[in-house]
Amino acid sequence: MDVAVIGGGPAGLAAAVRVYKEGITNVMIIERDMELGGILPQCIHDGFGNFIFGEMLTGPEYAQRYVNQVEEMGIPVMLNTMVLDISAEKKITAVNKDGLREIDAKAIVLAMGCRERTRAQILIPGDRPSGIYTAGVAQRFINMEGIMPGKRVVILGSGDVGLIMARRFTLEGAEVEGVYEILPHPGGLTRNVVQCLQDYDIPLHLSHTITGIEGKKRVKGVTVAEVDSEMKPAKETERYIPCDTVVLSVGLIPENELSEKVGIRMDSRTGGPVVDEYMETSVSGVFACGNVAHVHDLVDDVSEAADTAGKGAALYVKGTRNPREIPVTVTPGRNVRYVVPQIIQGRNPENVTFYLRVKEIEKNVEIIVSSNGRKICEKKERIVRPPEMVKLQMSTELGDIRNELLIDVEE
Repeated sequence: MDVAVIGGGPAGLAAAVRVYKEGITNVMIIERDMELGGILPQCIHDGFGNFIFGEMLTGPEYAQRYVNQVEEMGIPVMLNTMVLDISAEKKITAVNKDGLREIDAKAIVLAMGCRERTRAQILIPGDRPSGIYTAGVAQRFINMEGIMPGKRVVILGSGDVGLIMARRFTLEGAEVEGVYEILPHPGGLTRNVVQCLQDYDIPLHLSHTITGIEGKKRVKGVTVAEVDSEMKPAKETERYIPCDTVVLSVGLIPENELSEKVGIRMDSRTGGPVVDEYMETSVSGVFACGNVAHVHDLVDDVSEAADTAGKGAALYVKGTRNPREIPVTVTPGRNVRYVVPQIIQGRNPENVTFYLRVKEIEKNVEIIVSSNGRKICEKKERIVRPPEMVKLQMSTELGDIRNELLIDVEE
């Protein structure tokens, strides 16, 4: 096998398609679920594909566009197959109904996506009744299984899936008492705050959290409270809210157990591997893309980054990559929490796309890329917010950069 893609969601599909288009036809997709598409089949709302396909699609429609390409190209797919291990020699150990399988690949693309943070990981005290769901689980119940999780709902966290589910519960006849966010600003895209909360008169309570859950067999209610600047709940602001369902939308964690097993260098800020401009990790011939590298806001950006990883994997197999002896480090500067890619390895890369998130909200800023005090590229932004990823496409050649690139957000 020339290229093995682990994960059949939007990232894996786009990466496999690009590998094939680059002339490497011996490529396969390994997916643990019973169908391709990842999370997209349960995302029945629109808003996908505006940048890639030039039209607004639902999640299933967007996934089907890539599934059709995979089928037309004849790319083999192994469904219901769990990858247990990968080695630095790019040997994949997987298991399915036929037993244990070992697959040798020349290059591997990691596209395992991410998982939701659970109640146990944010340490909410109280009883342990039924009726507590992550937003993605609630979404699957309603949209794919036809099951209504509850009728009176409290949502903790204002991530995009939580905002979308506030609207979905309302449309299905449930009462959403409110969305409670511990931060002083929403955790999701502005468009989702407007379309999912404001348009449906669903209250958003910033700087609030749940301090307790009550119920024996089923959730009976929750206690919420305001938090101070140190994120500590103020006892005097506590109030009790009767409800039968608690939905958690408190963040996503990249699925990198396989990455860590193979010894890939990780970035604690993104939760994903350190990658170069072709999304290659510190292990030669192993690439990472999509939410396994860092959590994206838009599926279009996932597909775009996966396209880059697919091209990189194809070039690796062809043996046409010409890396530097010493990679250039990309350093987050003022008001920048992280940048992807974290290194530049090509001798003369062109059209590099940087993805970054800011630490704080700022208006009328410039994103500046510099090296040794010399400004290389800049981009003006009307507003930057932590929940909304900033994308910076550089057409400038970077061949003469020697040590590091610094990316700042300047007012």
